[in-house]
Amino acid sequence: MNLKNFYIAPIKGYQYISKMLPGSCRYYPTCSEYAKWQFEFNAPHKALYASSLRILRCNQFFEGGIEYPLVVYCPATISSVLTFNTFCGKINIDYWLVPKTIDKNNTYYYILKDFDAIKRTT
Repeated sequence: MNLKNFYIAPIKGYQYISKMLPGSCRYYPTCSEYAKWQFEFNAPHKALYASSLRILRCNQFFEGGIEYPLVVYCPATISSVLTFNTFCGKINIDYWLVPKTIDKNNTYYYILKDFDAIKRTT
């Protein structure tokens, strides 16, 4: 069991139990899904910090809304993708990375879950 699964397992347990309760999260994606995505893509200390802040904001004093997790990502160059991309088949995409701002130092990306991936898992 790697470190990522150590943090994600209790979140999945909570999500299983919370399906039986009425929805009360003010944000999309829900706070538990947000935390799961954070732990999948960020370092544990950054994910814990961001998830804790999100849970603290999920109350009647904040408006809520859509808030996707941010990750730091350095994309590969085109030449390295062309040399290592020898896969010739269907690729299942689970997440999309959307740049936060358009500049030459694109390091912050929003994580968006692909709706087809949601259909495949359920």
